[in-house]
Amino acid sequence: MFESRGEKAFVAGITALLLLLSFIALVPLLSVLSISFSSKGAVVQNLVSIWPKQFTLDSWSYIIERPDLWKSFFLTLGSTVIGTVLALLITALLAYPLSKKEFRWGSVIMIGVVIAMIFKAPIIPYFLTVRGIGLYNNPLVLIVPHILNPFNLIIMRSFFKEFPKELEEAAFLEGSGYFRMLFQFVLPLSKAVLATLALFYAVVIWNQFQTPLLFLQNVDWFPLQMKIRQFITDDNTILPGAASMVDFNFNERTLRSATVIFAIIPIIAVYPFLQKYFVKGAMIGSVKG
Repeated sequence: MFESRGEKAFVAGITALLLLLSFIALVPLLSVLSISFSSKGAVVQNLVSIWPKQFTLDSWSYIIERPDLWKSFFLTLGSTVIGTVLALLITALLAYPLSKKEFRWGSVIMIGVVIAMIFKAPIIPYFLTVRGIGLYNNPLVLIVPHILNPFNLIIMRSFFKEFPKELEEAAFLEGSGYFRMLFQFVLPLSKAVLATLALFYAVVIWNQFQTPLLFLQNVDWFPLQMKIRQFITDDNTILPGAASMVDFNFNERTLRSATVIFAIIPIIAVYPFLQKYFVKGAMIGSVKG
């Protein structure tokens, strides 16, 4: 397709602007990453910008050897994996019947879903409800409140509404029921929406902070974000004994930076594998309801 000089200039300008904005957005992350790989002296003298000074792995070595950090990491990882799987299962089980016109209560339930999406529950009733079902100081609180999101439900319902009816009719003629239809035919062909919603759910569960802050008092059940907060707010938690500090080439700033990067690595590592589904799946639901 022929492009005029003006169109080429416009595309080049937009590309340059987006690259500039992307770099600006990455600067804080690069700064934190650089501090985590810099020496104690360079950080104290404020010599670190977006490139490490006096490169060292001392901060990372100390962080990686912390058993309490790994305990929080695996607790968060387990709750994220289990919570995401359960969330996708429950969302699919609810979205599939809501996508069918013959489901007579579908429109009524969808009104309730939209109301739940727009009007969030106040903190105090939410706290009393969750505590009332036995989730106070219970690690299951990291999973149960997040297993259904109204917005994600609407996206999956919209995707199922576009599923070819001919395929469903052929499966029904062969004796398939709704459950078999969903699990053997619909879900295997719904990789785009499943990958997108898996990322949505996983990011929420992995990064959750308010829920464990409200409901978890036992430090043994602190997820990774709460452990990072503990490291940032309490020098005695993150630093070794004062007498041994002279033997290490790190301080509280380098350790906190390493901990922050440690917490975001899994999400960054997973995203490239889901990126090809992300845009396609995210656009579903924004065009048709």
